[in-house]
Amino acid sequence: HYHKNKSEKNQGLIMKTARPSAHNQNQTSSSSGTAPSKEDHPTGAVSEIHSDVSTSESGSEDESSSSSALPAASNSKETSSSANPNSTMASNNSSTKEVTTTTTMSLKNQVFPWASALVWPLMLLVPLILSTPSSPWHYSIVFKPEWYEYDPNDASQTPKVLGLSLGILAVAVGQVWVWIIFYAFKYGYFSGGSTSTGANQEPKSVQTKGARAYEFWEGLKTHISQPEGFVLLALYLTLTWMLKLMPASYYSFEGGIQWRETFVCLVFQDGIQFVMHYLEHVVSPEFYKMSHKPHHRFTNPRLFDAFDGSLSDTICMIVLPLYLTANIVRTANVWTYMAFGSSYASWLTLIHSEYAFPWDSIFRALGFGTPADHHVHHKVFKFNYGHLFMWFDQIAGTYRDPKSFAPKLFNKNV
Repeated sequence: HYHKNKSEKNQGLIMKTARPSAHNQNQTSSSSGTAPSKEDHPTGAVSEIHSDVSTSESGSEDESSSSSALPAASNSKETSSSANPNSTMASNNSSTKEVTTTTTMSLKNQVFPWASALVWPLMLLVPLILSTPSSPWHYSIVFKPEWYEYDPNDASQTPKVLGLSLGILAVAVGQVWVWIIFYAFKYGYFSGGSTSTGANQEPKSVQTKGARAYEFWEGLKTHISQPEGFVLLALYLTLTWMLKLMPASYYSFEGGIQWRETFVCLVFQDGIQFVMHYLEHVVSPEFYKMSHKPHHRFTNPRLFDAFDGSLSDTICMIVLPLYLTANIVRTANVWTYMAFGSSYASWLTLIHSEYAFPWDSIFRALGFGTPADHHVHHKVFKFNYGHLFMWFDQIAGTYRDPKSFAPKLFNKNV
């Protein structure tokens, strides 16, 4: 039944027919435990098949030899692997180490940046250590009573300079901690890993164009030296304190930080600032150019641009709201006033950061201000007039989520 002039297709069918027979023979043998008999697979038939295959066309011989060579190569690899178990184990160990290293680096990159959150308690360091009863630096231990005791109802008495000095110190210490934490954050000391060149990883910038390039010390010098910034604020605190323009409770050293009053002060301050900010934009183009436009030259702001504007802008947006807030919340003591002033100045600085912080997603869920929220205002101009809280923009319909500008203007997940 087999002829030399049979086509390759027929030869393939013959081979397929022969191979299952051998397979069935093995199955029969293994299941019965006996050797296969000649009746199951006649030797002559198998010989005839092999004889026919050997006399087939050269193309079929090449295919047969090629297909038979594949198992041989596979067996060679298996034999090599079996013969070199140490090589296989070393390869597996190397892969495991790479996966472990990658996982560890990913975990560090997620956890380490949260060390920057220490800035929040540190900005309140002065009022915390001086007003906490168990503190070894409690004000009653450190200072003499005549340095801080004062009766606002006695017209013959003058406000004590100690309260004013500690208030300015509280804001200054809060700012110093912001600078230290931001330096470590900016230059990747909280990144948990390094780049391929060995440098620390820079945090994710808010805007897609990337953070502005500048020298840290140049930025810090600019931040401190602005006359409409800390110089004006120190002058305001001095005048209102020494001229007895503050409510009587603000001069009291009794008690500790009143957290409820601190938060209420922040809300009122930002609410009044929201109104003043909006008015600066819409009252008239001339007023805007004179007051707020100098601050808006920063379309991609950096942390140190927070107080870089104009004298009239600081008076309208910071000084006036501060005075109104103090006369609305009239039950705060001196420690609460310090905590409010330090946290307000520090938070206002942080929202000008060119980088997103790890706590931003939590803040945004609560309606608190973040760098990306404020970057929307600097980039687009007509949205997000609030600073510390986005509630007022949400009520007024002027809030825009930063993700609505991604990825064209802002990076994703900032």
